[in-house]
Amino acid sequence: MSDTTNTATVTAPEAVAEVHQDEISYHAVEKNGKITAIWEMKGRKHVRTIDPRSEEGRHLLGHTDNPEVVQNAQV
Repeated sequence: MSDTTNTATVTAPEAVAEVHQDEISYHAVEKNGKITAIWEMKGRKHVRTIDPRSEEGRHLLGHTDNPEVVQNAQV
């Protein structure tokens, strides 16, 4: 009988980071080179979808000219 060990080679430091159950993350959904949605995730669970054209979506993407919007954005 032989022992089998499953190993994975990780080259990127980002791949090493664990996603905690309560950690909020944002993922841009792209189609044909355009961002069509932003997904808010809590761990591996999809919480909500944010329109990239909304104030919050523009803030998350860093596309706003209004400093007041940046200051008051609820993220």
